[in-house]
Amino acid sequence: MAAYSRGATRFCSRLVLTWKTGVGFMEIKRTLIALALAAAVLFGFDYFVPKPADKTPPAATKMVDAKSGDKASAGAQSAMGVAAPAVAPSGPARRVAFTSPAMTGSVSLRGARIDDVSLTQYRETLDKNSPHVRLLESADGKRPGFIEIGWRQAPGEALKLPNAQTEWTGDSSRLDPDHPLTLHWDNGAGLVFSIKISLSRKYLFSIAQSVENNTGHAVSVVPFTRTERDYKPDDEGSFIVHEGPIAVVNDRLNEGSYKDMRKGTANPDHVSWAADSHGGWAGITDKYWLTAAIPDQKDDVAVRYQFQGEEEGGEYAVDVAAAHPVIIAAHQSGLRSSAVFVGAKEVTLLDDYTNQLHIPYFYKAVDFGWFAFLTRPMFHVLHWLFGLVGNFGIALLIMTLIIKVILYPLATKSFASMARMRVLAPKIQAIRESSKDDQMAMNQKIMTLYKEEGVNPAGGCLPLLVQAPVAFCLYKVLNITIEMRHAPFFGWVRDLSAPDPTNIFNLFGLIPFNPTMITPMLQVGIWPLLFGITIWLMQKQSTVTMDPTQQRVMQFMPVLYTFLLGRLSAGIVIYYTWNNILSYFQQRIIQARVDAAAKRGKRVKTGKK
Repeated sequence: MAAYSRGATRFCSRLVLTWKTGVGFMEIKRTLIALALAAAVLFGFDYFVPKPADKTPPAATKMVDAKSGDKASAGAQSAMGVAAPAVAPSGPARRVAFTSPAMTGSVSLRGARIDDVSLTQYRETLDKNSPHVRLLESADGKRPGFIEIGWRQAPGEALKLPNAQTEWTGDSSRLDPDHPLTLHWDNGAGLVFSIKISLSRKYLFSIAQSVENNTGHAVSVVPFTRTERDYKPDDEGSFIVHEGPIAVVNDRLNEGSYKDMRKGTANPDHVSWAADSHGGWAGITDKYWLTAAIPDQKDDVAVRYQFQGEEEGGEYAVDVAAAHPVIIAAHQSGLRSSAVFVGAKEVTLLDDYTNQLHIPYFYKAVDFGWFAFLTRPMFHVLHWLFGLVGNFGIALLIMTLIIKVILYPLATKSFASMARMRVLAPKIQAIRESSKDDQMAMNQKIMTLYKEEGVNPAGGCLPLLVQAPVAFCLYKVLNITIEMRHAPFFGWVRDLSAPDPTNIFNLFGLIPFNPTMITPMLQVGIWPLLFGITIWLMQKQSTVTMDPTQQRVMQFMPVLYTFLLGRLSAGIVIYYTWNNILSYFQQRIIQARVDAAAKRGKRVKTGKK
């Protein structure tokens, strides 16, 4: 990032120099340009880069409380389109526990909800004794969230349907990959509802909803699956990573936001976004986790994003319902199949579900962004290297080296152009001193010199522009993929996805003081300091052709970048540091070639004659 910002600064200043040769301009303009770019980096950083999550637990919702049977349990669903019960049952709900190699939790027999899911292969922190990551939690927890499976009234029907307070019965006391669970409920009026739940060895629940019609006449129902979160998330997404409602409808990805969901609370049924689809899937995504409903891909469904309540304790819901009522003839049964995903967004697993289960674009749950055509291959190369060396940090260093080799021709042009500019620096300085009272004449002489020497002042910018998307894609890979979460490097870096834990302001832990309590900008560890040193070294090589005012401004850039990158994940800082070291030696070699050619009176090609 820093290298490209320096390139952008040089690009702007040289471009202005080219354009303004016939008009004249003052040094102060260059200074203002440099200051404007620095300000853009400083103030834009907080906007574009995700902020560390606020670890303060959110307030527990007051809308859902199955134990107390208050408004939460009695009325919360009525606003979302499900009939509310006349009398809420009391006492804790009966549960059926489930286990798999990847998950543990339980299914509530009250309301047929999957509202208790923990991932046994992921912990909240690096501490081996920290709790497992919990994605769904019952209503009496701090972060309530659940998957509900049920039926709604079809137009013209007035059936007695199961709801959030219905007490289901199960045919088993456990659920695991080898033992499915079937729930039953008889409405006492000729309809028997059943939900069969099968569990995979990873994060998939297979659902089979059926209704046995013994009423003597045909009935219609609307099966649905709803993903609901009853608290305000710590992170609501950013420019780098999407978090919030997500859906694939008719093979098109839709990424909503919590903010837009809240804006729709005054709409009918609190719907902020709706679409009909043939197949697809929909749910709520976090940076690393996903909870989603997946209908049978042969079904037509209606997808809705809904929100009701207050911002802090409101209910965010993504609803997937049958687009058309299911008609069940007398003495017949109606069956609907679907699935629910609750788990980690492991890239290879999502790819497998996409290809093997034919879930359209399920892999897009990982936000690889606009440059996915480049970002995804980068991830797979990094993952392949990890398989060879067993350390994501080492794999990252190797991959950086591979990228440097691929981009070597472009980088060579850029560095050769800068080297030629450096050779001309004494002549440019002499022109500035001799024509310091006539800005226009000075600029004309400098441009004439460039023309005579065959140097394009902007010649090194195009390669930098080509490299910028590559750096951004790698940044995305390091920042959004769960494979990097809690991945250790060496020494004190035990998590490449977290900032360097050391800090110079407490003497690297010798003083019992946390400087980030004053401001997060004071997170400056060893790797950010090493990064700042590499920036300074590279700057010494490239600022010789700048005017004195620009040089003074650029002297602060290493300090600025050190503070900015100190808050980023250690993996990103290690990448940039290693990349700068490789670039430094590459530039030194090219500079030596240019200097040797200059002594022989020859000219090294810079890409433009």
